[in-house]
Amino acid sequence: MSIAEQLADAPSLQQQMQAIGDQARSASRTLAQASTESKNAALHAAAAALRAQRPAILAANAEDMVEAEGRGLSKAMLDRLLLTDERVEAMAAGVEQIAALPDPVGAVTATWERPNGLEISRVRVPLGVIGIIYESRPNVTADAGALCLKSGNAAILRGGSESFRSSAAIHAALVAGLEAAGLPAAAIQRLPTRDRAAVGIMLTMADSIDIIVPRGGRSLIERVQAESRIPVIAHLDGNCHVYVDGGADLEMARAITVNAKLRRTGICGAAETLLVDRRVADSHLAPLVGDLLAAGCEVRGDADTQAVDGRVVAASKADWDTEYLDAIIAVKVVDGVEAAIDHVARHGSQHTDCIVTDDGAAADAFLARVDSAIVLHNASTQYADGGEFGMGAEIGISTNRLHARGPVGVEQLTSYKYVVRGTGQCRP
Repeated sequence: MSIAEQLADAPSLQQQMQAIGDQARSASRTLAQASTESKNAALHAAAAALRAQRPAILAANAEDMVEAEGRGLSKAMLDRLLLTDERVEAMAAGVEQIAALPDPVGAVTATWERPNGLEISRVRVPLGVIGIIYESRPNVTADAGALCLKSGNAAILRGGSESFRSSAAIHAALVAGLEAAGLPAAAIQRLPTRDRAAVGIMLTMADSIDIIVPRGGRSLIERVQAESRIPVIAHLDGNCHVYVDGGADLEMARAITVNAKLRRTGICGAAETLLVDRRVADSHLAPLVGDLLAAGCEVRGDADTQAVDGRVVAASKADWDTEYLDAIIAVKVVDGVEAAIDHVARHGSQHTDCIVTDDGAAADAFLARVDSAIVLHNASTQYADGGEFGMGAEIGISTNRLHARGPVGVEQLTSYKYVVRGTGQCRP
């Protein structure tokens, strides 16, 4: 057969996507009824496969890294893409942690009896088929696949082109786990193409996919939210704040600020703005700024902040609204907790914000009135993570108001149905 004839016989991208969707829908029906034991067996087998296939995974990642460096990806993006022995082990351990979580499927969240004798229960059920579109981080392949499996959902994964080889190697380990437990391999599928058109098709597959979860930069999220015909769970930006209140212990504030900004600058829970109460500006501002600068962080500040250190760059209006995902932070002096709350309301992204203070009233006001998915008192914003919440892992952080908000773990990947038991009742 000639090349032209082979190409003519090859299925179109639309047909390939439809086949993937049909297989996922069929697999979702099997998973919805799968026992906890079989799902956990698949997860443990997948974790073992991740460890056994570590050399292949790291080799694939090394090829991705060379290509990404050649394309000039940012330092933050390269850090997200990089896999090491430790990160592969963390993936495997994360899959095992998900296996250890309670199975949400079938859990009864409420029961009551009506005067007519009807017994009503609200029972957790899987969402169905979840499409996950993500950039850079190949570990999302393991996290998302494992979370969907534990919650009884089929998954269709579309990783970024920069992590194409890494994601393929990780996906192979997940499929090995499914097959070892006798579950359908189509329960976790990965799009086998870098063609961006596949994403556009995926966003229209409402008959095959029930929920879309995007993880990545603003351009990806905006595209998904604009084009999707399927409900979306997402956050647009992680413009997170640390507010050092007048009642803050200086040493605690210094430790939290540096950690919140610099532990990992490329994650959505990294602090992007530091607010300091004017009451402690004389005592706290210079040490906080000095710590950040000494750690290699660029500081962009208001006039008060510039006055304490000549290395501070003047902040522009845009800096208060920017998610840097880099070693850059905006710093501003504010007039107390009310001004801090107002600043977060005007410039924040409703993701994660924290207050550092020993003043209980100020903490209560901040926690109650800052309308973010995660609010913290005396703890780093870098705790915005499903694993740190004891959820095993997360498929993302949601700033939605409907269905799920904050870390999206196995419980958040379920819905519910009402089970009604009667004894022959007929409505009059």
